[in-house]
Amino acid sequence: MLRRLVFITAAVLIAAPALALDMPPRKPGLWELKMIFEGRNLPPMVMQHCVDQATDKLMNAQFGGSVQEACSKQDIKNSGGTITVDSVCKFGPTTTTSHAVVTGSFDSAYTMKVASTREGGPPLPGTTPGAETHMTIEAKHLGACAADQRPGDVVMSNGMKMNILDMPKLGAAPPPRKP
Repeated sequence: MLRRLVFITAAVLIAAPALALDMPPRKPGLWELKMIFEGRNLPPMVMQHCVDQATDKLMNAQFGGSVQEACSKQDIKNSGGTITVDSVCKFGPTTTTSHAVVTGSFDSAYTMKVASTREGGPPLPGTTPGAETHMTIEAKHLGACAADQRPGDVVMSNGMKMNILDMPKLGAAPPPRKP
C-alpha cells in the first residue's frame, strides 16, 4: 500500500509540473495539488509540495526522462498558453493512452485535465476496465515553504511526509515521516 501511495504521489508530481522536459518551471515555494477523480467514488486527494528551482529541474531530469522512456508517443503543443499533451505510455503490463490539457500560470495556479484509458495490468478500484477515466489536478501556489520543510518535501492530507528527492527513479522508498 505504501509503495502504491508513493507511486501515485510521484506520478501526480511528475504529471503536474513535468509532462515534458520543456514545461515551464513552477514558482519556488509551497504548492498545493488537489487531484479530483471524476466519476469515481473517491474523495479528492490533496498534497502540498515544497519546490525550488533546482527541485523542479531535477524532477524534470530524473522523473520526466523515465516517463519519456516509457512513452511510445508524447505529442506536446503549446498554443496561447494552453499546453496539450497526447501520450501512449507502457509501465509494466499496463498501457495508458492519455490526453491532458494544462491551463493557467506556473507562477500562481494551473489546472490540468486528463482523460485516460488503460489496457492490461491490475484493475483500478472504482473503474471499468478499458473505460475512459477523467482526473483534474488543481495546483496553486501558497507562498513560501514552511520553516521545517526542504525542497522536495511532499505532505499528504493525512500528514504523511516524504521527500521526492529521496526516491530516485522510484527505487526503494524511504519510510514516510510525520510532521
